[in-house]
Amino acid sequence: MASFEGVFIPVTTPFRGDDVAPDRLAANLERWNATALAGYVVLGSTGEFPMLSEAERERVLVAAREAIPKAKRFIAGTGTNSTLHTVRQTKRAAEIGADAAIVITPHYFTKGFSRPEAQIRHYLTVADASPIPIMIYNFPLNTGINLEAETVAKIAAHPNVCGIKDSSGNIPQCAQIIDQTPKTFDVLVGAASALLPALAIGAAGGILALGTIAAREFCDVYALATAGRWNEAREVAARMMVADRGIAGRYGIGGLKAALDLQGFYGGPCRAPLGTPDGDAIEDIKEVLATAGLL
Repeated sequence: MASFEGVFIPVTTPFRGDDVAPDRLAANLERWNATALAGYVVLGSTGEFPMLSEAERERVLVAAREAIPKAKRFIAGTGTNSTLHTVRQTKRAAEIGADAAIVITPHYFTKGFSRPEAQIRHYLTVADASPIPIMIYNFPLNTGINLEAETVAKIAAHPNVCGIKDSSGNIPQCAQIIDQTPKTFDVLVGAASALLPALAIGAAGGILALGTIAAREFCDVYALATAGRWNEAREVAARMMVADRGIAGRYGIGGLKAALDLQGFYGGPCRAPLGTPDGDAIEDIKEVLATAGLL
C-alpha cells in the first residue's frame, strides 16, 4: 500500500455566488503544486464538504484530479452518516482518480455511533468495498465523537485502511495510536500545533488547514524535524502559531479564505451559515499575516 507521509493541506472550496468555482480551485492548486506538499485533501472540513451537493462534490473532485500532478497524493473526502452512501461516494471518488478516501466518523446518531462496535463495523465495511485505500478521520470537536486508540487499532488491522487524520489534538492518544497500529499505518495530525510534537513520537506528518496559507513553512517544519534539526523546526513552527491563533483560531474557515485572498490566491466567501470576515476583521487578518511573515 502507498504511504502517506509529509504535509498535506485540506483545500478550501471556492464559491462564486451560489455555485462552486472549480476553475478557481485549479488556479489555487497550480500555485500550491510549486511547494513540497505531499498532497491534498479535497472535500475535507476546510473544504466545507457538508455544504455541498453530490453534483457539486463531483465537479470539485474532477477539477482537482485534473490539477493535481501524479507526484502528489490526492485524497478525497467521502464520509457521510450512512455506510451505504459512504461506499457509493468512495467508489465514485476512485473512478474519478483519487489515490485514497478520507472518511469522517458518522455522528448524527451520536448515541449509536459512539459505540466502538458501530464505528468498527462502518469503517471495515467501507474498507472492504473500496477500490482505494481508506483513511480514518477523527474530528471530535466537530462530530462530538472520539475514536479511541483501541478502536483505531482494530480498524487499522484491515489491509485497505492506510492511516488516520487525528484532529483531536490529543498527543497522548496520538502516541497510543502509533504504538498500537502497524508500521504501515500512517498517523497524520490535523492540528497545526500538534505537528512538531507528533513528529517527535513517530507520526507520519499532518493534514493541516493552516497549511493552506503557510504551505512552504509547514513543509519546512517537516523537513527540518525529519532531518533532526529540531531547534530550527521549532522556530518556524512557533512563528506559525501566531497565524494559528489569530486567523484559524479566531475566524475559522472564513479567516483562512480571507487570508488566501490577501496572499493572491482565491479565497472568496464561505457558504452560509458559515461567516466570512469583512471590514476590521480583514485588517486584523492582514496584520497577523504580516507578523507571521506570510504576507
